[in-house]
Amino acid sequence: MKKVNENSCHMCMPMGGIFSFKGVEKSMVILHGSQGCATYMRRHIAEHFNEPVDVASSSLNEKGTIYGGEKNLKQGLDNVIKIYNPKFIGVLTTCLAETIGEDVDRIVSAYLKEKGLVHLSAAAVSTPGYGGSHSEGYLKACHQIVAALAKKSPGHNKINVIVPNISPADIREIKRILNIMGVDFTLFPDYSNTLDQSFVKPYQKMPTGGTKISDIQSMSGAVATVQTVLTAGKQPTAGAYLEKEFGVPLYETPIPLGLENTDIFLNTVKRITGKEIPRSLGEERGRLLDAMIDSHKYNFQGRSILFGDPELVLAAVGVCLENGVFPVVVASGSKNTRLQQLLQPRFNQLNREACFLTGADFVSIREKAVEYKANIAIGSSEGKYLTEKEGIPLVRFGFPIHDRVGGQRLLSVGYNGTAMFLDRITNTLLENKLNNYRRKMYESFYRGENKELIGAELRWKE
Repeated sequence: MKKVNENSCHMCMPMGGIFSFKGVEKSMVILHGSQGCATYMRRHIAEHFNEPVDVASSSLNEKGTIYGGEKNLKQGLDNVIKIYNPKFIGVLTTCLAETIGEDVDRIVSAYLKEKGLVHLSAAAVSTPGYGGSHSEGYLKACHQIVAALAKKSPGHNKINVIVPNISPADIREIKRILNIMGVDFTLFPDYSNTLDQSFVKPYQKMPTGGTKISDIQSMSGAVATVQTVLTAGKQPTAGAYLEKEFGVPLYETPIPLGLENTDIFLNTVKRITGKEIPRSLGEERGRLLDAMIDSHKYNFQGRSILFGDPELVLAAVGVCLENGVFPVVVASGSKNTRLQQLLQPRFNQLNREACFLTGADFVSIREKAVEYKANIAIGSSEGKYLTEKEGIPLVRFGFPIHDRVGGQRLLSVGYNGTAMFLDRITNTLLENKLNNYRRKMYESFYRGENKELIGAELRWKE
């Protein structure tokens, strides 16, 4: 068994937490840790979303590490309020703050009391980098935000829609679908604008957008919650919190990515709200079916590696299976056994074998990719070494995408998004085949094991 990870298949836990807070109206995040942690996360997030990303830091240094970082954190909170004037503050811990045992909940509560900030909301989330992946950090922060803001409220006709770490374009598409159906909803967290803002002058330190705080407060009175997360396992989620504390019925569905998953999502919303699925969405479904028919003849030779956030991998495996691309390696940097539990029955039905990796790094993924003769990879830019070292082309999907522009605009959900995602997979397989066909034939018949045979045949013909 490997004792260390080399080039891990995940980002650190507080980075995922930042996304959740960016999905709340007028929210600002401060990391209780070193400047280096904040710089590392700002860099990754800014490169993926192609947006300036402000994340504050308590600048924990050697002195704070020895004597405690309470003073640093309180000074940092002073600066955040002075510069940004936020409505909501998220405090995320880092490895350093957790290792020295900082009681961040107590510090934040004491700070608000000392300053008389009774109207300012804040949530502290324990997110040590060594405690999990960015996926776990994302879900944990979502849970803590709802726990901090949701209050008992009168019942209303809205449904809650809670989404995992998907692209801003995907969030916009889910909102478009719900609007077409005429559904009243609160989507959380909504960073479709805060992390993909339109060009405005002058520059806004706090981008507009995000789920309104008043809407989060009243999520407790919703008709139901549709949470597009199946892989959380025993980890507390925002949807489970609303059900437990306020009795809001929870419906858990996969991300609406793929034909079957999108059908499940729409039918779940229809069952809860009584709203019919409009004809326009039916036409989009028909166009996806047409795209699947068009591309199936190319996809049947695909042997894919899928890696990344468990929830995204689960949905992407579904798309591959629907379209004839067989997944041979399924990997996540999260130590998540739920993913294999959900997928294994489908592989058993097909009587096919795949390799599952949890807590994976790219050394392990690369070894298995070669062993299982994969010819396409689907995941983040971190998998580019599969192309460089093994010649396996990569379809960029998930987070982070830092060697291409437009990561925030990649649309993959709904019928339209699935068709676009499928096109990206099919075209990558086609490009790889067409670019390498002549070389493989040459090496097989003139430079390979058959060289002597081919030579003899040519001499006989002469």
